[in-house]
Amino acid sequence: GDCVITVQLTEEDQVEDDVVFYLIFTGSTVQHCTSTRKINPGSLETIAPGHDCCETVKVALCASKEGHPVLVVAEESFQFIQDEAYDAAQFLATCAGNQQALNFTRFLDRSRPPAADVEFLDEKVALAFRHLKLPPGWNVLGADQSLNENSPRETLMHFAARLGLLRLTWFLLQQPGGRGALSIHNTEGATPVSLALERGYLKLHQLLTEEEAREPDSWSTLSHTVHTGDYCVKHHRGLDVYMLTAET
Repeated sequence: GDCVITVQLTEEDQVEDDVVFYLIFTGSTVQHCTSTRKINPGSLETIAPGHDCCETVKVALCASKEGHPVLVVAEESFQFIQDEAYDAAQFLATCAGNQQALNFTRFLDRSRPPAADVEFLDEKVALAFRHLKLPPGWNVLGADQSLNENSPRETLMHFAARLGLLRLTWFLLQQPGGRGALSIHNTEGATPVSLALERGYLKLHQLLTEEEAREPDSWSTLSHTVHTGDYCVKHHRGLDVYMLTAET
């Protein structure tokens, strides 16, 4: 999701300014409708929706004009693929509460990946997390909520704070158990908050300690949900396009 799609129109499709183009992605369980932005008479831009599974879907380019029926201009197939970011998000989602798996993730800290790799990891994994279908009752602290919150243990929030993953931390804070994880000490006595401070991640520390902390500016180029319910509407501020997602 959230990558830019460019649509090239043929000369015969380059019509009047009052014609509105949009794309409809039809999957096995959900359908997305995205508005488009005209770059020039022959080109359109929009944002790829975040899909609920990896599959090939049908995409239709439609044209709409007031007082006229909707016209299907072209149809094509579009593939949502399973990449490393998707695999990593799936792995981390299943790690919640699993001490053996969470301790395993600490090898990333010892290997000290370059800052550019961490930035890439943060952006792609957090974006994949946003589109995952998390199981009902999923919690940052794991499924077993009978555990004493004061018992020392590693959490997903420790993982995100240790590497300075600003976007992933923000996502986890919005999930059940996210705020509760901030006060949990690991076996070394560190909380996610103290880890961020110790590593010098000042923006991350501010995000974890300020009550009115806002969404990181670095996410301003992503789609933001403006309505949820029976259907979901997202707005991409950069391109000023909207996306409607509903079950088929």
